[in-house]
Amino acid sequence: MTKMDELFQHSFKALRHELGHDRPCDTRPMWQRRLSTKSVFCQSLVSCGYMSEAQMQRAAQLYRLGMSRDGGVIFWQIDENDVMRDGKIMYYRTDCHRDHDRKPSWVCYHLRRAGMLPVDYKSDHCLFGLHLLKTQGGDRGGSSVCVVESEKTAVIMSALKPDYIWLATGGKTELNVAKLKPLQGRRVILFPDTDETGQTYRDWYEIAEAASDVFDHPVTVSSILEQRATKAQRAAKIDIADLLFHSKKYGL
Repeated sequence: MTKMDELFQHSFKALRHELGHDRPCDTRPMWQRRLSTKSVFCQSLVSCGYMSEAQMQRAAQLYRLGMSRDGGVIFWQIDENDVMRDGKIMYYRTDCHRDHDRKPSWVCYHLRRAGMLPVDYKSDHCLFGLHLLKTQGGDRGGSSVCVVESEKTAVIMSALKPDYIWLATGGKTELNVAKLKPLQGRRVILFPDTDETGQTYRDWYEIAEAASDVFDHPVTVSSILEQRATKAQRAAKIDIADLLFHSKKYGL
């Protein structure tokens, strides 16, 4: 058991107060104790038509989605060795868009506040979904790995394009060569969101070039959004899930 595992194991009493769990004697790993498809996020994926109930259930199981007491989804960050690094708690509206009136927070932040981690403790974040390299057979290198910005996009794309392993950075500025390191030796495709100027694409392209030099094999950046997004879609900063979902919805 790692030091992180020990800290989390003994911190559950405090976390229960923060996240509302009612089984203090449960000794399962923390992410297992918080597994749920009843968050507003999971339910809105179905009600908004992004995926069927069965697809949502499968995606929630793949990504080990959790739920906080107040309905927030917990995007656990579990690395390629199946070690839990942290968990991001985020809030969504029933239209499956972010609730910007409620700020995201981190599980380790709550643990620090509860005195169960040192006040200066910093969690080592990784790509969301990284554990899928093992659980989806990615340890054999047979599946292409696609990296997007948001966790929501990765979850949706796992249903739209299930032949790929979909990971997320958690934000456009969260991508760097170090976080891509566990993907070395695999076919990697980056899918940055679009914007009005194309700056995100250029930034991710530079990182892909740097990673390619380090890995000694190409890291690809998809230009599909730069090629196909309309001016209005660029202004809305759509992602690959938006493009494919609406194309499918309108039969394009």
